[in-house]
Amino acid sequence: MAQAKINAKANEGRFCRSSSMADRSSRLLESLDQLELRVEALREAATAVEQEKEILLEMIHSIQNSQDMRQISDGEREELNLTANRLMGRTLTVEVSVETIRNPQQQESLKHATRIIDEVVSKFLDDLGNARSHLMSLYSACSSEVPPGPVDQKFQSIVIGCALEDQKKIKRRLETLLRNIENSDKAIKLLEHSKGAGSKTLQQNAEGKFN
Repeated sequence: MAQAKINAKANEGRFCRSSSMADRSSRLLESLDQLELRVEALREAATAVEQEKEILLEMIHSIQNSQDMRQISDGEREELNLTANRLMGRTLTVEVSVETIRNPQQQESLKHATRIIDEVVSKFLDDLGNARSHLMSLYSACSSEVPPGPVDQKFQSIVIGCALEDQKKIKRRLETLLRNIENSDKAIKLLEHSKGAGSKTLQQNAEGKFN
């Protein structure tokens, strides 16, 4: 009888220790779950800052190369460029880096996708129209919506092999490139229109002199 009581007491002690360890483990797991949420929030906030930096630099560059900037006096343009360069310099002092964890296959897919985009960009000056069409097909490959035009199926399969964060960055880069092409195209058309209007005025003046 005495031995049975001793065994029961020992078993009770083991049960208490086991229950206590389970409670600690549960509390630690809960703490780690909460920390994981904060880690992801930190990464999202840093990514947002990264994107804001890209947008600001693009906007400053766009102003410097705008048609309005070409139509003001040299002195005003110089002063505005000094301000734009100062803002660009201050923007570049913000360093944010969010590293993406990739396996070897994802790393290779990212390199492949980047190489394809770089090749299209290198042909901008040779054929802007064709470059735009090619970029649109690459962008459509990254879109979850029904694209308005053709989709580059090969590029789509490559992007799918990239890490999710890289997929978002690739899509963002293509959006920026397409905006830059659109702005360049507008600037060229405005310049051509300006030249055409100037030529017409000269022609009218010349005709007036002879009449």
